[in-house]
Amino acid sequence: MIEGARVLVVGLRTTGLSTARMLAARGATVTVVEDAPGAPGYARRVEAVRATGAQLVESPAPDDWAALVAESTMVVPSPGVRPVHPVYEAAAAAGTPVRGDIDLGVALATVPVVAVTGTNGKTTVTTLVASMLEESGIAALATGNIGSGVLDAIESDVDVLVVEVSSFQLHATTASFRPRVAVLLNIAHDHIDWHGSFEAYVDAKRRVFEHQGPDDVLVFNADDPVVGDLARSAPGRTVAFASEAAAGTAGVRDGELLAPDATALATIRELGPLGPQDLANAAAAAAASIQVGATPDGIRSALMKFPRLHHRVELVGKADGVSYVDDSKATNPHATLAALAGVDSAVLLAGGDAKGVDLAVLREAAGHVRSVVAIGATPELVEAAFAGAVPVARAASMHDAVRMAAARAEAGDTVLLSPACASFDWYDGYEQRGDDFRHEVETLTGADAERERKR
Repeated sequence: MIEGARVLVVGLRTTGLSTARMLAARGATVTVVEDAPGAPGYARRVEAVRATGAQLVESPAPDDWAALVAESTMVVPSPGVRPVHPVYEAAAAAGTPVRGDIDLGVALATVPVVAVTGTNGKTTVTTLVASMLEESGIAALATGNIGSGVLDAIESDVDVLVVEVSSFQLHATTASFRPRVAVLLNIAHDHIDWHGSFEAYVDAKRRVFEHQGPDDVLVFNADDPVVGDLARSAPGRTVAFASEAAAGTAGVRDGELLAPDATALATIRELGPLGPQDLANAAAAAAASIQVGATPDGIRSALMKFPRLHHRVELVGKADGVSYVDDSKATNPHATLAALAGVDSAVLLAGGDAKGVDLAVLREAAGHVRSVVAIGATPELVEAAFAGAVPVARAASMHDAVRMAAARAEAGDTVLLSPACASFDWYDGYEQRGDDFRHEVETLTGADAERERKR
């Protein structure tokens, strides 16, 4: 598949470098193309990729792509290469296969692969599946968008690889992407600016299972109508999870989390306070891990030990009867609606880079919202979503936003940072946005001063 191949790798960031190294080590002739040289760390990556023997081409003209593809037997775009990039048109015209890093990684893996995708919950479920397997005595590694890249992970001494897969990565794959277990958590409007339409986004998600065989498994969300519709076309076996367990479906019934075969895995009381999305994630992870050998005891142990990941409905402070919750990972309206469903009365901090998604759906949760503070570069989109239903104020910074929210909150309320948008208008990522929120909350409540006093 690789030895003797002439491969065109598009993009020289972390994934591109990893891909070039793997291909060169397996006997391929590699050309790496970087459209925009000079990003942070670029010089180091140039040195590393040249050490593999790969050729580097920088800033090619649009007309150069046809010749670059013509000299190649395979094209491997990095996940950030958009669908409108000229390499796709050139590859289609030449009939040259286009493969993604996860596509290659899964094909080369010598152990079963569980691939997890969805609009929300990917990292949580990927981490949980790996933990459930480990607690069952099965060596597992969480990889993909979490931890090391897939191509770096395939050499690891483990029994199962659990891969978090984005729609960007799935877009770049072809007919060979075939995980033993595919997990499709949910599909809602997101990354429309990247894919071009919701239909194209859905089609990318479909690829997580589209080329499975009859012995493979799709674990799908029976509560999500888009996912349920896609699952009907799955070529392999299907296993459902849902908020409420039914026959053959993982989920909750009578206060217990049940496996698809109705085996009790844990009581909800012993797991502590969990929102609906947490329970759905637990059911999905249980259903998936069982397919590759997890035991009921291992699943329960993992759930009991599992910490909530940062920036996902994370309590970061309390003052005057008001709770302050960081849900900065909510980068689309679907995630924000899930967070709001878990609170009775919120002062919501929302806004940022909407990625071409209509925020109007947030209005569905107006009954849970006392007031809104619009943050980020497009506050008018937040104002339009809640116009006539909930008062909205604009903030020019996170410092201002937290203080405005505190002034509007009443005892028993939750000040909720759940932006429904990406963060790149104000920050380098959702983590930085969440950290800034926590800092401002601690400054407001005096928690930072108290921490310094105790040092």
